[in-house]
Parts: sequence; structure tokens; C-alpha cells
Amino acid sequence: MENVRVRFAPSPTGYLHIGGLRTALYNYLFAKNNKGTFILRIEDTDRTRYVEGAIENLINSLEWAGIEIDEGVVMEDGKLTQKGEFGPYIQSERLDIYKKYVDELIENGYAYYCFCSKERLEEVRKKQKIKGLIPKYDGFCRNIPIEEAKKRIANGEEYVVRLKLPPNKNIKFHDIVRGNITINTNDIDDQVLLKSDGYPTYHLAVVVDDHLMNITHVVRGEEWLASAPKHVFLYEAFGWDVPEYVHLPTVLNKDRKKLSKRQGDVSVEDFRKNGYLPEGLVNYLALVGWSPEGNEEILSMEDLIEQFSFERVSKTGGIFDKNKLKWLNAHYIRKSSTERITDLAIPYLIESGYITEEDVENRYDWINTMVSIVQESLSTIKEVSEKVNIFFGEKVEIENEEVLEVLKGEQVPMLFAALKDELSTVDDLDEEFCKKIMKKIQKKTGIKGKKLFMPIRSALTGSLHGPELADIIYILGKKNILRRIEYIEENYLR
Repeated sequence: MENVRVRFAPSPTGYLHIGGLRTALYNYLFAKNNKGTFILRIEDTDRTRYVEGAIENLINSLEWAGIEIDEGVVMEDGKLTQKGEFGPYIQSERLDIYKKYVDELIENGYAYYCFCSKERLEEVRKKQKIKGLIPKYDGFCRNIPIEEAKKRIANGEEYVVRLKLPPNKNIKFHDIVRGNITINTNDIDDQVLLKSDGYPTYHLAVVVDDHLMNITHVVRGEEWLASAPKHVFLYEAFGWDVPEYVHLPTVLNKDRKKLSKRQGDVSVEDFRKNGYLPEGLVNYLALVGWSPEGNEEILSMEDLIEQFSFERVSKTGGIFDKNKLKWLNAHYIRKSSTERITDLAIPYLIESGYITEEDVENRYDWINTMVSIVQESLSTIKEVSEKVNIFFGEKVEIENEEVLEVLKGEQVPMLFAALKDELSTVDDLDEEFCKKIMKKIQKKTGIKGKKLFMPIRSALTGSLHGPELADIIYILGKKNILRRIEYIEENYLR
């Protein structure tokens, strides 16, 4: 396929939704698979829903996910800019372009001025509903002569411009995912193309922009499938080639309903804050509605690009399974370097009060070792705070009766005395000392094996299992070890 050009065209109405990220991802994977161009266009014609800073968030979210913008709206040196020869790529900067094409449609009889008030439109819809009809515009202004309409506009009457669909015409188009589709114009509304504020609706702007930007494949959510016939009609009215259509299945929650904020995380920002890695989220999202030819589940961005095609996209909505996402994310956490996971974990550890900025400056190796101990057990980076809590505080929570039995062993007082004795020889514990301390205690007491290790592990963590004992001793430090031994002696050995 030559010169593939696709666009992701979100509205700047808030944080990027997880469904939006998947749409962007599928556009990007298809473009890269075909050595094409991925464009970011901003559709901001609904000024009532515009959110300050939303464009910056969109770009940051895409970049975080590893989706590179070839053309369109980008960030350079912390500032919004646009690159490419088909700009502007922000719709609110293209109003003169839309006006030209609206005028062309009116002159050629494919659109008309409508002066109906909101009150009249509401009354029409109310009557249609009572009769059991599908509510739509009744064509009241369709036949107003253009000269009369222009006089009314000159006199200051408020108006919109509507699409003038012919009666009883079958509009046909092909969707790569859904096959051949036919819709009759009798079932479609005369869509508003230009609003009373002078801004185009999505339906006009998307067709004009996609044509002028040479978009070859329109890849978007299935909620736009019902609008596609109007867009196809507009292409035909202008005499333009219709692009290939791909309407993607919706991302659903476990109840098979569209993901919404009421069910928890829905924005990319939410997942970032909760400690998901970009490669984990991208790998998982790719599989919500698409499947590779093999049964692989672990797929890098390079793997996805190589294998992606729209022919393997499902017609039905994909279930967003948080447990599966966590499983995949855990894989990428385990695969990552400890330094990377440590750097990502530091903000959570600071927020939890376990470390300070000063610790980051002066005790990075200690933090790194602590994170390395729990890294294998993490599903998200945020979990680090609950996983490292065993290293903080002087109290020890005894896990079960088995731990208590170990602590009541007759050799335990001797072990604790030897441990305190060894600790008294140093002010601060380094890794080398911690690696050798148990051998020194063994030599001093003659106790070895489980009878040596289990009581000390139990006293320091409250559990018989867990990380390497040398690492636990290093992370806890001299003061915490002495406090925990004292706590166990006072509460369990008297």
C-alpha cells in the first residue's frame, strides 16, 4: 500500500480516554506497518467543551505510549507547534476553508440555510416521538430560495446550514472491518453542517480536512458508523474520492458497557498515575479488539507494527480486563532494569512517607536495593508502597501460628544475643557486612540451617518466607533491627 496517511483527530475536552488511545494506537500501527504517515489533528470546533491544557495532555499521553507524531500538532521545546504541509492542523484555525466549501454546497444544491428556532425544533421532535417516529429535522427550510435566505441573513436572522439529502437514495460504502454497508437517505437527518456561531460541525469539517490532508484511511470508533453515510454523500457532492473506512469496536467494561468514569480509571493519565508502564498498557490495549495470527500475548511495539492489520480487528466490542492488564504489566516490570523501576517508584515512596528527597540524594543505592527486593512481586509501580511496608516501623506483624512456633525455639534467645553483639561492632550497615553477618552468628553460636535463618527472618518480617535475609538486614538498618528484636522479645518471648 503506497502513501498511507491516517489521522488521529481527538477533541481537546479533557484527558485522553483509554478508548481514544486505542484508536490512536491502531492508526499508528497501520501507518507504520505500511510505512505511512501518522497525523495528529485537533478537532476543536465545539468551543463549549474546550478544556485548557487538553492538547498538551493528549500529546504527552501519546508520546508516553510510544506513539510518534509524524505530522500535525506537536510539542517542541515545551510549546505547541504544527509541522507538515497540509496545515493548519487545528480546526478552529481553518474556519475560512470550511466557509468556502459550505458556500459551494449551497450553490450546487447540496445544502441550505435553516432559520428554525430551538423551540420549533424541540416541538417537532416531541410530536415525532408521540407518533413513534425517529426524531429528525422535518425539512421546513429546505425550499427557501437562496436570495430570500440571504436577505434574511442580511437582516440579522440567526441561521445554520444543513445538508440537503435527496429522498430515498441508497448510500453505499465499504468498511474494512464491517464489510459493505447500505443506508437509505430516508433514514438519515438533514445534518447541520455550519452552526450559528460560524463553526462547522464535525460532519463537514472531518470530510473537508480528510480530503485536503490526503487521508487514505479513516480509522475511528464505531459510534461514528451511523454518520458515515452523510460523510460519503458529502464526498460525492464535492466530487472527491471516498477514503477507506475502518470503524473500530468499542472498549467495554466487564458488564459489556462502554467504559465510563463511574467504573474507575478511564483516562491514560489515570493509568500512568497508578503505575502502569507504557509498554504494558499498549501491549494490552492492542489486544482489546485485535488478535495476532499466533497465540502470542507478549508483544512489543515493534512486534505489533509488524503483525498489525485491520482484517484481524473484531466487529464486536472488546472487554477491558484489568487483571489481564496487570498480568502483562507485571511482566514488563520484571523485564525492566531495577534502576528504571526505582526511578518510577521514588515518587510513590516519597508520597507514602517512606523516603525523603534527601534519601534520594544520599541513599539511592539503599532505595534501589529495597525496590529490587519487591520488583518481582509488583503488578503496578504504585504497589511498591504496600510491598515495602515490611521494612518500616518497629512493630512486626506475625503472619501465623507457624511463625510463633519458630520464635519460641530454645535457641532463639542465643541467636538474638549474637545478632545484637554483631550489630554493636558497626555504626551503619553496608551490603558487605550484611552478606557476612549470618555466617558470623553461625560461627559464634554453632546454630545453622533453618534453626539459624528462620527465627531471625521471622523476628524481622513476621514471615517465614520472603526476600534474601541479607537484603532485609541491609534495608532495615541497625536501629530498626534492634527495635524489632526488642519488640519481639517484649511481646512474644516473655
